[in-house]
Amino acid sequence: MGKNQELEKRRLAATPKGQGAAWPIYVERSKNAEIWDVEGHRYIDFYGGIGVLNVGHLHPKVQAAVAAQLNKVSHTCYQVVPNEHYVTAAERIDALIPGPGPKKCAFFNSGAEAVENAIKIARCHTGRAGIIAFNSSFHGRTMMTLALTGKVAPYKTGFGPFPGEVYHVPFPSALHKVGVQDSLDAIDTLFHDAIEARRVAAIIYEPVQGEGGFNQAPAEFVLAMRELCDKHGIVLIHDEVQCGFGRTGRMFASESYAAYPDLIVMAKSLGGGFIVSGVAGKAEIMDAPDPGGLGGTYVGNPLSLAAVNAVLDVFAEENLCERSRRLGEICRSRLEKLKADVPQLAEVRGPGSMLALEFLKPGTGDPDAAFAKKVQSLAFENKLLLLTCGPHYNVIRLLYPLTIEDEVFDEGLNILENAARAATA
Repeated sequence: MGKNQELEKRRLAATPKGQGAAWPIYVERSKNAEIWDVEGHRYIDFYGGIGVLNVGHLHPKVQAAVAAQLNKVSHTCYQVVPNEHYVTAAERIDALIPGPGPKKCAFFNSGAEAVENAIKIARCHTGRAGIIAFNSSFHGRTMMTLALTGKVAPYKTGFGPFPGEVYHVPFPSALHKVGVQDSLDAIDTLFHDAIEARRVAAIIYEPVQGEGGFNQAPAEFVLAMRELCDKHGIVLIHDEVQCGFGRTGRMFASESYAAYPDLIVMAKSLGGGFIVSGVAGKAEIMDAPDPGGLGGTYVGNPLSLAAVNAVLDVFAEENLCERSRRLGEICRSRLEKLKADVPQLAEVRGPGSMLALEFLKPGTGDPDAAFAKKVQSLAFENKLLLLTCGPHYNVIRLLYPLTIEDEVFDEGLNILENAARAATA
């Protein structure tokens, strides 16, 4: 029995089935866009810890910053004795948030925790309870964020009931014939049939849906959401947990639009592999909760905030947003050519390096999850790690580190292309 197989046997015996694992391999070490398992096999990482590693595995600058901090202080509890890393990181994030007016930023731990706090802030600011979210969205695995998430299996199955006053409407998707007006009409119907606009605290959506299949919000939709929220005094929240930090070719996907959100939720690549999340936005909204209303024992951990400041340095010094755009252009050009050989490939979509391939059964609009799984499996056999997503798991998403070496990037794309062609056989 190999060591991977031995560890897999132990995992199945010791841990619950609810925490699945995509592959029966166990990591021993990693560097930038490469992973080596406990048996010495090398893999190319095109999933990036599900969008956590935009600056790669163990970027030297991040690693050095955390190591230096570990020799000073590991924890104090920010709400009792704060640290300078937090203040510096908040100032830097505030300066990056798009839109006019002063900004403020608060840090938390997970993306779900940040989403929950954004909802708390919006409710406190407005004195209202209602929240509008979207179908195919993903906002986390806590009870409130599951209520917001617009997908049942596997996230919600068996866990209800969920917190109330959350309403879902369709998210625009040209491929699936859901237009911007369809979404607007659904919100209008909500205001007439379910909850009046003056009781809605916030509208929350992902500028580019992550788990939902990398569907990008059209510019017309974002402008309409901004106008709707301004009209009714509703807080507009952009969940950029997966699409933030250079993934779309900009530090925040929200920068791509002429209309800006009130609050932005961030996590994943904010910390370059270390546990941290945040909420940032308009100062008058962020200041709504009283002292003690926001916080947590581990929020503002100095190790994590040292990592945040190092990540921000890496983005500036290595011009990673521009690199994201360049890699995305190369990737899109190559994958579009696959359509000639792979009739199941219905669409290559997404901005910057947040790209996805959606597979449909040829000649139909039916999702082809089996084909996507076959491509993923063939890629894995050739040591490329890919993840699927979308409401029907018929989408393959690409989340390679933006720091990936050109030759490793080319190698990974070759494996992906060959796997897609082989899957048609």
